Amino acid sequence: MKALILAGGEGTRLRPLTLHTPKPIVPVANIPFLRYQLELLRKHGIDDVILSLSYQPDKIEKLLGDGSNFGIRLEYVVESSPLGTAGAFKNAEPFLSETTLVFNGDILCELDLAEVIQHHQSSKAAATLVLTRVENPSAYGLVETEKNGKITRFLEKPGANEITCNTINAGTYILEREVLQSIPAAQNYSFERGLFPSLLRDRRPMYAYLSQGYWIDIGTPQKYLQVHQDILHKRFLPPVELANSMAQASSRQSTRISKNAQIDANTLMAPGVEIGEGARIVSSSIGENCVIGNHATIDGSVIWPGV
Repeated sequence: MKALILAGGEGTRLRPLTLHTPKPIVPVANIPFLRYQLELLRKHGIDDVILSLSYQPDKIEKLLGDGSNFGIRLEYVVESSPLGTAGAFKNAEPFLSETTLVFNGDILCELDLAEVIQHHQSSKAAATLVLTRVENPSAYGLVETEKNGKITRFLEKPGANEITCNTINAGTYILEREVLQSIPAAQNYSFERGLFPSLLRDRRPMYAYLSQGYWIDIGTPQKYLQVHQDILHKRFLPPVELANSMAQASSRQSTRISKNAQIDANTLMAPGVEIGEGARIVSSSIGENCVIGNHATIDGSVIWPGV
């Protein structure tokens, strides 16, 4: 099975961080964000991955290359103009010859992909949507299902008196190639407002898989800070390969730390960091080659490389 990651958005909600760095490769705990998704795929034996790009694609290609450094094979499809989520899937059609696992490029999650795939196959679905529960469903589009997981209704950002469930689209799908026929070519077209409601109207079999694991959309500054705190405080555990990289980077052998500096156990540091006399760092992620001055206090912060 191939995977397609939709990584073409401009990341406007995350500006100014994304003005010069595409959202899919913003550092999360000092690791480019897409590495988390790629490692999740590789761990489940999915090593053939297509990246759909539009915004500053050269920077992403330069960083990730052909994927061989990460044990996968990467191919790139670049949109000349934004095509929306379903439009990007259609644009990648020449690369797709089978069932495809699709990820939104700004989702971090704990997910048993083997279980999701088995659920999709056993239900004989044309499309399987991963769902997650949220505390405030009014801010999202809701997905209603029957007890067996069959999807019955989509409800976009309902009012308080319209809320019937708290399950939302988690931005991960398994799609049969046949659904490409329902997507217009070379048009901006979305999964959420276009393809999925259309498949439902046409009575195509659509099923949901309800994830109980960690899930976050990193697309706003608030969520970007939250995901760091979740990683630093071990509410989200990165894949082993990435966790090992974080631990090695934070070793004192790769940093210069004054003897009387205070650094708590929930802080990550990249190589080349210098920490001055009397500095205090709490629950923070410090990027490569950063210099923290004497008696500075850093608390709950994310500092990018070279500051």
